[in-house]
Amino acid sequence: MDGVPGLSFRGIAPGETFVYRFPIRQNGTYWYHSHSGFEEQTGLIGALVIEPRGSDPIACDREYVVLLSDWTDANPEAIYSNLKEDSEYYNFHRRTAATFFSGVRAQGLRRTVADRLMWGRMNMTPTDISDVSGYTFLLNGSPPDSNWTGQFRPGERIRLRFINGSSDTFFDVRIPGLTMSVVAADGNELEPAPVDEFRMGVAEVYDIIVQPNQETAYTIFAQSEDRSGYARGTLAPRPGMQGPIPPMDIRPERTMVDMGRGGMAGMRGMKDMPGTGMSSMGPEMAPANSRPTTSHSTPEMAGKENSLGTTPFPQPWTDTQRLISSPRTEEPSKLEPSNPVHLHLGPRVDMISAHVTERLSEAGDGLNGAGRKVLTYADLRARYPGVDGRPPVKEIELHLTGNMERFIWGFNGERSSPAEPIELKLGDRVRFVLINDTMMEHPIHLHGLWSELENGQGEFNPYKHTVIVKPSERVSWLVSADTPGRWALHCHLLYHMEAGMFRTVMVS
Repeated sequence: MDGVPGLSFRGIAPGETFVYRFPIRQNGTYWYHSHSGFEEQTGLIGALVIEPRGSDPIACDREYVVLLSDWTDANPEAIYSNLKEDSEYYNFHRRTAATFFSGVRAQGLRRTVADRLMWGRMNMTPTDISDVSGYTFLLNGSPPDSNWTGQFRPGERIRLRFINGSSDTFFDVRIPGLTMSVVAADGNELEPAPVDEFRMGVAEVYDIIVQPNQETAYTIFAQSEDRSGYARGTLAPRPGMQGPIPPMDIRPERTMVDMGRGGMAGMRGMKDMPGTGMSSMGPEMAPANSRPTTSHSTPEMAGKENSLGTTPFPQPWTDTQRLISSPRTEEPSKLEPSNPVHLHLGPRVDMISAHVTERLSEAGDGLNGAGRKVLTYADLRARYPGVDGRPPVKEIELHLTGNMERFIWGFNGERSSPAEPIELKLGDRVRFVLINDTMMEHPIHLHGLWSELENGQGEFNPYKHTVIVKPSERVSWLVSADTPGRWALHCHLLYHMEAGMFRTVMVS
């Protein structure tokens, strides 16, 4: 029931009705959107909340969905055409003579000239934060001046289900005056993490708990990463109240670390990472068949290697049990030898990071050192252990590549159309390793299968469906190939996906 035309079904023709039927195997905050052309940009999106069976472990007195999006009156086809002709078409903060002289005043003539020459030689600019600036940012469909309001009584616990349903925008979210307790990510519960702010990549979802004790209005403030605008709403005891709107932060710039030229700082934890390799490729497979299973049940295949893959694993929950990797008398599975990807500069690849770093404990450009406690991926710890405790049998290395000047994006230097699908065997346990060889963050989304982010929490690694990979960062996650089908793997920046950062993962 995965709605990717040409991949998992033929699409919905004009005037046609299509009924989606799928078993409910999980609960939490999710969302839906069109996967046809640029319809996502034109507003074909919505929230999907699945309540747990029985009582909800996350106690609250009331809750609201907060759906963030970006809107433009321009035709998305025209936006894409402009980006292909000039990737900086919507970069309204390019370096100028004025910024040169301000740089001289700040760091001296020699350093400023050297910096300009270096960026110029690479045909790159440190101000290239977002593909498109000039959006109107919406909160539950309302522009900032409309003041969407959620009411509360002082002392109540309020659950806010934040969804980044935008096409091209990273949001930095805070509620001045309130500490936010992050309790779920992408529909899966977390150990509560108190923060002042969190960044949302496109398609990411975070549930938070706040408890306002004063009879005053609080502003929900979500500024875009490029600081070109913000979405805004209000929590208040009565309609019509407004809280103060904070000034936007200074627009961030890319750094030497983003370029992969920041030395070896941040390599902690990488020396123990195993090697990487490409997966085997295989023939096309028939569309998936959905097979229902009992929600939150312990898998019947626990400890039985020969029946793995016959039933999808349940979502980590209060009553799930850790899967035994193999009978004690058998040798543990061995990781397939790695074959690292070798990239070469060319029309599709204009940058290869010299130093790839582990950046899970970094908040991200524009947030590091902001003076607020900002959520990082290192803070995410699942509330319940994951079901599959087996080690991976192989690794799949994918480099996130692109030519920013030509606005070409892809995996391992290939665009989606000529690339072979990634083939997984039903029941296998695999590790995906993503290395970002570009200067932009990419929210990478895998359909159909959970991504268990390896952030050092062991069996409590968080389950996500979308993972931000920062510039010159290496990120890995584990996948249990428990559901057969043809699944999309892509960057959730809409124009990057259209420009080639898309692959098919086949489970058979």
